[in-house]
Amino acid sequence: MTLHNGREFLSIPGPTTVPDEVLGAMHRPAIEIYSGELVTITQSILQDLKTVFKTTGDTYIYISNGHGGWEAALTNVLSRGDKILVCESGRFAMGWGDTGAFLGVGVEILPGDWRRAVNPNDLEARLRADKDGDIKAVLCVQVDTASGVLNDIPAIRRAIDAAGHEALLMVDTIASLACMPFDMDAWGVDVAVAAGQKGLMTPPGLAFVAANKKAKARHANAGLRSPYWDWTKREGEEHYMKFCGTPPVQMLFGIRKALDMLFDEGLEHVFERHRLLAGATWAAVSEWRQGGALDFNITEATQRSVTVTTLRMNNGVDPALLLKFCKEQLGTVLGIGIGEIGSTAFRIAHMGHVNAPMMMGALGAIEIGLCATGIAHCAKDVPSGVRAAVAYLGDELSLLK
Repeated sequence: MTLHNGREFLSIPGPTTVPDEVLGAMHRPAIEIYSGELVTITQSILQDLKTVFKTTGDTYIYISNGHGGWEAALTNVLSRGDKILVCESGRFAMGWGDTGAFLGVGVEILPGDWRRAVNPNDLEARLRADKDGDIKAVLCVQVDTASGVLNDIPAIRRAIDAAGHEALLMVDTIASLACMPFDMDAWGVDVAVAAGQKGLMTPPGLAFVAANKKAKARHANAGLRSPYWDWTKREGEEHYMKFCGTPPVQMLFGIRKALDMLFDEGLEHVFERHRLLAGATWAAVSEWRQGGALDFNITEATQRSVTVTTLRMNNGVDPALLLKFCKEQLGTVLGIGIGEIGSTAFRIAHMGHVNAPMMMGALGAIEIGLCATGIAHCAKDVPSGVRAAVAYLGDELSLLK
């Protein structure tokens, strides 16, 4: 017996559900790439990305996933032998640092852990100790999808400034952009990286980089520049130069439609939608954790991402059976644990093209799975996670206030 048949719920933190409108926009023939409609679309995307990043700096489009965006950011501002300081708070800043190491950049880790955000005081202390200015860039993520942490980017900028250090601040927004506030210019971010397959609601295959004047000044003397990633080449007048070759025609139609949908909803409303769906998830988990078998990976609520919630299993409980049951029996795909907590964690995404019924469906499937697999998840005999999520949203959206 299975209840799988029907539309599958994809509740993983990327790739996220692609709206039918975006799929429809992509489903059209190839067109001429040297003039006309596609040139206009590219120009509009580059301009609208500035709105999403909240920057007056320059934006760039790459035919790649987020890892390509990492490489683009590093090669355009660094030289072989430069040192970068990577702020640990999960898996992905560390992965970005690994990319730098492969390119010949010296990598130092600012120690952290998987259960809390980057400590700005630790960052300030380390930069104050760098008397010779050997550190050329500080790398961090706004959200780490492995740990589920949210880093305080303005506080990290203040730490760099308090230390009087000239390191670039480079931020990975892959799991946060278009889901929560990000203000590149006001927060003093020099380079930002994003990708299309999460909050920007397009299939994997596009990465985006934004750079301010300070980053562009470093770019002039960067020794790692290469033909494909190079910003200067992509600023050429010919349309194909924006992509270092043939444009990704259908993907451009897709991201254009996705941006239109975000602007039609209004970015502030998008952010509020994500806040509410995360709050409903946390309300459910707060009930489930009373059974003792699972808990939040990020214990401090203010440091949790509104795009993904990572749960740790306690007492040797393996989440694999729960995830298998939810997928095969209920048609709900949850995120596996990855990195150092891979075998003891799972993840619930609330990111991108998702609404309240979709989120409640995912939470309901998890609660069914907890019951069916015998994982302790409530203080009383009656499971109450979904009820708590319903109550949370009912109160937040109440017409009686």
